[in-house]
Amino acid sequence: MRLFVSIDLPDAVIDAVADVQERFADAEGLRFVDPAQAHLTLFFLGDTDPDRLEAIESALSRAADDADVDPFELRVGGFGVFPSIEYISVVWTGVRDGGGVAETTRLHEVVEAELTALGFEADDHEFTPHVTIARMDDARGKDLVQRVVRETDPDLGAFTVEEIRLKESVLTADGPEYETIASFPL
Repeated sequence: MRLFVSIDLPDAVIDAVADVQERFADAEGLRFVDPAQAHLTLFFLGDTDPDRLEAIESALSRAADDADVDPFELRVGGFGVFPSIEYISVVWTGVRDGGGVAETTRLHEVVEAELTALGFEADDHEFTPHVTIARMDDARGKDLVQRVVRETDPDLGAFTVEEIRLKESVLTADGPEYETIASFPL
């Protein structure tokens, strides 16, 4: 099983993701994420033995309780790229300052602590709360992507985060499909 922990987006924000992807429509070499699959990843576990599910679910239940984060408003907006504006592999929209960054970061830290205690690998980079909207396969459309990222600052909306989810990513010929394994209320 290929697993990750996420905050899922409501329909209104999913629709807004589809709208902002249009700004990059003419960028060659850019592959868009299916807006219905868009989410904010808190932790990626990767390929995982199904026998570990019970321990993972217990760890995530503890994390949701121990994070001391009540349901909160998350505001999605702006654009960013990884790893840099000069070498783009991922295009994303982020969490607005004051719009849930502290709470999302806290959830990530506690989830990461619980799951690394079970032997999962921590990320090797600083956590940036974001929703991936596209991946750049080659640099043909780089100039357009750079211009849109630098010159626009969309607001995709806000919603109340009430839970985190353990999700399975099933790779298909049409791309990944995500299925919720378990939810953990805040």
